[in-house]
Amino acid sequence: MSKMMFDYTKSILERVSFDPVLFCKELEKAIKTLLPYEMEQLQEWLLNFIIEKPELKPSLLLIKV
Repeated sequence: MSKMMFDYTKSILERVSFDPVLFCKELEKAIKTLLPYEMEQLQEWLLNFIIEKPELKPSLLLIKV
């Protein structure tokens, strides 16, 4: 079940990545719902994802990378 939630979270973040404000809001929701080990996975994914989208870099502050 948790793998599905993590995948769902990634898909939502990918869909809203056109808007940095919306992306941060969705990331905040994800932080509240994901388990600690899923947060580690999300951090890794986010670091790789924002390479192509530098406008999302401020979102790293939300997960304290």
